[in-house]
Amino acid sequence: MEVQGSVALGYESVREAFISSFQDKPEMGASLAIRVGGDEVVKLWGGYSDYSTGELWSEETISVIFSCSKGLMSILSAQLVQDGLISYDDLVSKYWPEFTQAGKGEVTFGDLLAHRAGLSASREDISSRQVIDWNYVTNMLAAQEPLWEPGTGHAYHALTHGWLVGEVLSRATGLSVSELFTKYLTKPLASETWMGLPSELEARVARMHAGPTMLKLIQETNAARDPLVPDWIHRSMTLGAAFPPDLISYDGGFNSSEIRAAVIPGAGGISSASSLAALWSATVIETEGVRFLSPETVALATTIKSEGMPVFPVPGPWSKYGMGFQLGSEANNYLGSKSFGHGGAGGQVTFADPVDKVGFAFLTNQMEAIDDFRGSNIVDALRDVLRR
Repeated sequence: MEVQGSVALGYESVREAFISSFQDKPEMGASLAIRVGGDEVVKLWGGYSDYSTGELWSEETISVIFSCSKGLMSILSAQLVQDGLISYDDLVSKYWPEFTQAGKGEVTFGDLLAHRAGLSASREDISSRQVIDWNYVTNMLAAQEPLWEPGTGHAYHALTHGWLVGEVLSRATGLSVSELFTKYLTKPLASETWMGLPSELEARVARMHAGPTMLKLIQETNAARDPLVPDWIHRSMTLGAAFPPDLISYDGGFNSSEIRAAVIPGAGGISSASSLAALWSATVIETEGVRFLSPETVALATTIKSEGMPVFPVPGPWSKYGMGFQLGSEANNYLGSKSFGHGGAGGQVTFADPVDKVGFAFLTNQMEAIDDFRGSNIVDALRDVLRR
């Protein structure tokens, strides 16, 4: 396996950590990009974009980023708050009156962002055809009775988060999520990042596949499930019938061109590591002439909103959430406690750090789930370099 790209002087140990992430994973492909002080100091890629065909991961490869999409939605939300177009304290009903159905009238925009809305999964089964219909999904969520009293606790809104946040932003601005992405995120940095992939770019997308630990976790979870008890954590990933538990099959789920062309902001973003590192860098320092967020906005958006045991118990450690952002913690090994970002299913890692002025992105198409330290080990190597 050959790694290509470049690293700045002093970052050689980060390159070695990236190479080590391929150990015992002959089918894997990955890319890594890091900016420090606005400058790209690491840009690496290697392995296979599609092991089944033998196609190698190249500098042009782009990849599904799964829940790293929520991080981008959180950046976008913070920009609109910064511009005075919306407030975290606003009731959702201010922009989306239909959302008041079934006792949700007191839910705030901040509740949506911090996974406190009580809508982490759909009560009804959604099909793969229905899931690409924005109006169908948002109308269903507006009408749904919450799974718990909103605002009293949190549970990860694995997929519904994107539609909930996106519908509010769209109604507040009169622009679609794709239009907002272009205006606020991708156009300023000429970023190769999409929420709804154009068909002509399909050939560049890496094929995702489930690695051994992901398959093992799914098998164990399925065996332990009581068919008579609703498994809301499982349904948060599948929406009943829209996706398999690992979100992909060989040519289905997020390996489907139809799904990738749809706007699914909870998990459907597609990008390159280099583009993502620049986007995150621009939240904390001027990058390529662009600065997205002021320090005051970052401080507001990263105030802890949800932490501790979720409503539907899962083993710790548990993530801490600000206004949509995952915060540096034992659960999310970023550079430090001031770091903020969002991970993605299978091992994707993206974040910014305002102390060291870092934008970081690690993407891989081999999805692992148990004791997956690939991204974490790279972050550790970067921390060692920066703390010398």
